[in-house]
Amino acid sequence: WLDVKQHHPVSAAYFQAWRAQDHPRVLDVVQVVSDAATRLPVTLGCRLPFFDGMTLKLGDNALFYNGLATNPAQPCAPERRVYLLRKMGQQYLKAPYVWGGKNVFGLDCSGLMQSLFGLVGVQLPRDARQQIALGEPVDFVTQSRPGDLAFFDNAEGAIVHVGMVFDDGLILHAHGEVRLDPLDHHGIFNKGRQKYSHKLRLIKRLV
Repeated sequence: WLDVKQHHPVSAAYFQAWRAQDHPRVLDVVQVVSDAATRLPVTLGCRLPFFDGMTLKLGDNALFYNGLATNPAQPCAPERRVYLLRKMGQQYLKAPYVWGGKNVFGLDCSGLMQSLFGLVGVQLPRDARQQIALGEPVDFVTQSRPGDLAFFDNAEGAIVHVGMVFDDGLILHAHGEVRLDPLDHHGIFNKGRQKYSHKLRLIKRLV
């Protein structure tokens, strides 16, 4: 859902042009886009429509941006993508869990994965139960590598959680906050509570 006060109408032509390409993304945790009359906060992973290195186009308005940006539409080797996923993933650590959220001020598990992978040009659906349809299966946790997606189910077998395999037997995921926890063939182990918080179902490789 979207509050009507946050809605900015655009023309059909603008929307079609916007949909036809993948736009640069914000690399700073928090930045601002502005003109003489407007200042809009943007966060890590936000799209910068039609950004040319200095200005972006929001409808008929040209706004200035002087922060860091990445262009996910540019070709990127798998090794570089994995490096960026690990580096950018660390920027989300401690961000609070908010169901339905997709930025550093609050996000859920699948929103974290969608935003993070979008930074490297990999487009994911919104929900974990949709994301699991992508990629190639990895048979064992011991065969997984950083950048793989791990999916978790509930007692009924429904996919309810997703995270990204990290280094040293850890997984990056949003559970209360964005955090790194141990991952093994059983699932995610919460050291603070000394018990497993999520049961592993499947690991998929996308990069």
